[in-house]
Amino acid sequence: MLITSDKEATMQTTPPLNAELNTYGFPQGYFILRSLATDRVLDVAQGLLEDGTCVILWPMTETSLVESMRKPDSNNQVFFIDTSGALCSRSSGHAIDVQDEGLVLRHRKPVTYPFPNPESHPLPRFAYHPSTREITVTFAFDPSYPASPTSRRESADGVWKTKTYYLSSVPVRKPPTLIDNASALLTAAVAGGMSLFGPTRTNATPEEVFDGQIDLNESDLAEQDRNEAEEIDDSPDWLRPVKAIGLMTEETVGASDQAKLRRQWEILPLRHTKRLTGGI
Repeated sequence: MLITSDKEATMQTTPPLNAELNTYGFPQGYFILRSLATDRVLDVAQGLLEDGTCVILWPMTETSLVESMRKPDSNNQVFFIDTSGALCSRSSGHAIDVQDEGLVLRHRKPVTYPFPNPESHPLPRFAYHPSTREITVTFAFDPSYPASPTSRRESADGVWKTKTYYLSSVPVRKPPTLIDNASALLTAAVAGGMSLFGPTRTNATPEEVFDGQIDLNESDLAEQDRNEAEEIDDSPDWLRPVKAIGLMTEETVGASDQAKLRRQWEILPLRHTKRLTGGI
């Protein structure tokens, strides 16, 4: 009779791990992601390490790409791809997740039920496409992680699976001046037949008064709903939001040139030595 130890039994029943080196279009090692539309780079806000920290676009804080010449406190702008396709921050080692379309730092979590949920789920996989310079994001489950039974049923229909998710910068307009606000008020008053000198009576119902046209924060607008004015990116602020936006095929093809540019990225790999040409 052959007697095996628990360790030997485990070794006999557990298949060996297969290590497959796949960087999903990204270079091996560390790199910086530069947005072609904004000339800003992906950045873990303030170099924080906490779970849920926002990932944004910010001007490059270190221009040298040579490891020995770089400031360590700029590592919050450096990333790498692990073997699962997760995009990871060099400064913390934690992965990048998508939460309400925005990018956040995500600590890996144990499985909790109902699975998946916003805190416990498979991390998204990022892939770079050199031919288009686009970065796509692939999810194992509906990235909205619906909470209600109705939304879960809608999620089960698989509409989210018909979309392609792209990493995209978000344009930000400069704040309106007092003259801009006064002009907008006058235009609205004339168009709406309102008096500038006092209130006017109306028999309109609440439904007619509220027509649903809310002034959304520009980063909350759906990509396909932007008009020509909302495409302008002229804010003097350094920060730009970045999102993983889900688009149908027709939305991708019919996008404006500005929208397509916002989905394009340059990969800047870090290297250990200077180039022979003497460049950085």
